[in-house]
Amino acid sequence: MTENLQAFGEIGIALAQHFDSLYYVDIDTGNYTEYVRKGVFDVFGIPTEGDDFFTESQTNAVKCIYPDDLEFVVRLFDRETVLKRLSGEKSYSTVYRLIVDGRVEHVQLIVLMCEDKKHVIFCLENIEDEIRKKTEQDLNLQSARRLARLDDLTGIRNKNAFIEMSESINAKMKSGGEVEPFGIMMCDVNDLKRINDTRGHSFGDEALQRASRMICGIFKRSPVFRVGGDEFVVILQGEDLEKREQLQSVLRKESAINKRSRTGPEIACGMAVYDPGSDTSFETVYERADRLMYDNKSELKSVHIKDGFTNMEKTDIPIPDERKRLLDGMFGALLTVAGGGYVYLNDMKYDFSRWSLPLIDDFDLASEYMYHADSIWQDYVHPDDLGVYREAVDAVLYGNAEVRAACYRARRADGTYVRLTTRGFVLCDSDGTPEYFGGIIVEM
Repeated sequence: MTENLQAFGEIGIALAQHFDSLYYVDIDTGNYTEYVRKGVFDVFGIPTEGDDFFTESQTNAVKCIYPDDLEFVVRLFDRETVLKRLSGEKSYSTVYRLIVDGRVEHVQLIVLMCEDKKHVIFCLENIEDEIRKKTEQDLNLQSARRLARLDDLTGIRNKNAFIEMSESINAKMKSGGEVEPFGIMMCDVNDLKRINDTRGHSFGDEALQRASRMICGIFKRSPVFRVGGDEFVVILQGEDLEKREQLQSVLRKESAINKRSRTGPEIACGMAVYDPGSDTSFETVYERADRLMYDNKSELKSVHIKDGFTNMEKTDIPIPDERKRLLDGMFGALLTVAGGGYVYLNDMKYDFSRWSLPLIDDFDLASEYMYHADSIWQDYVHPDDLGVYREAVDAVLYGNAEVRAACYRARRADGTYVRLTTRGFVLCDSDGTPEYFGGIIVEM
C-alpha cells in the first residue's frame, strides 16, 4: 500500500511538472497553495498561497490578462461558476491570453475536481508555441490550398478552382436551391500550337499570359479560370453579367485588332446565360457557350488580314510625295536595324516599294523604287520554288500563321541561282489596319 501511494505521488509530481502553474484550492474556505510555478508566471508577482483564491484571482487578473479576455477570465474564476461547471463534469478546460512584457501569450486553463470533492486543482499551461505552430500550419495549409487553385503560368484560378465552383452551382441547381443569375463566357486562344511550333513555347507562354490579362481586364467583376492549355472560362456575375453583350463586343474588337496588327493574342469566344426555366445543370449552360465559342473560332479563321488592306488591286494612282517620304524614312530605319541582308518595304495602299541598292545591282532589277514589285520579283524566283515563295507570302498576308522564314532560289544578274531566306512582316497603323509589307532577304 505504501509503495502504491509512493508511486501515485511520483506520477502526480511528474504530471504537475507538465504545467507552468498549479494551484490546490479548498472549495469551502478558498484557501490555496501553488505547487508549481515556472515560465511566464514568474514575472507577475502573484502570491503562491492565500486565503481566498477566487477573489484574489479575479483581482490579480487585471495585472496580466489581455484586455479583450479580462471579463471572460473574471467569470472563469468565480466560485459559483466553477462549481456549476464541475457539477456536470469532472474537469474542463479553456484558453485565454496573457500580456507578458508587451507580448501576447496564450495559456490553457484546466480545472479538475479532486476525489474528496472538497478541493479543486487549477492547472495553467503556456501553449503559445503550440498556437504559433498551429497558426503557421493553418497558414501553410491555406497557402497550399490557394496555390492548388491557381494556375502557375497566368496566376489566375485553375481548373481545380473551376470544378469546385461549377460543382457548387450545379449542386444548387440539382437540389432546387436558389441559384444566383450567372453566365458563362468560353474563350480560346487561336493558333497557340502554331506559335509554340514556329516560335517556341516561351512565345506561347507569353501569348497565354497576355490573353489572361486581356480577359481579366475586360471581365473585372467575375472569376476567370484557365481550364486547359489555351482555354479560359469566365463565370459572369453581377455587373459583368448585366453588361455581357457590351463586354463580349469589347473582347472581340480587341481580338480583331490584335489579329490585324499582330500585337496580341486572337481570342475566340462564346457566351451563354443560365435560364432557370430550361437549364437543369451547369453543364447545359457550359456546352451552349462552348458551341458558340467554336462557331466564333471558325468565323475568325475565315477572316484574313488581307481583307483589311486597301487598294490591293493593281492601280496606277501614284504615291503622294508625303507617303513616299514616309516610306523612305521607315526604309532607312529598317535598313539600320536589319544587320545585313537585302531589305525591301512596300506601301500597301499604293503597292509602291523601295528595295536595297545591293539587291538591285546583284539581281539586275530596274530600280530601287517599283510599283507592283511582288509580281516583278516572282520572275526572279526559281520556277520550282514559286509554290514555297507564294505560301510564305500568303502566311504573312492572310495571317493564319506566325511569320516564318521562306527559303527559295532566285536568279542573279549573271543568270545563276542562289538560295535566299526571306522573313516577311506586316506593319499596321494605330487602328490596327495593315499599311506596310516588308522583309529582310539573306543569301545563304
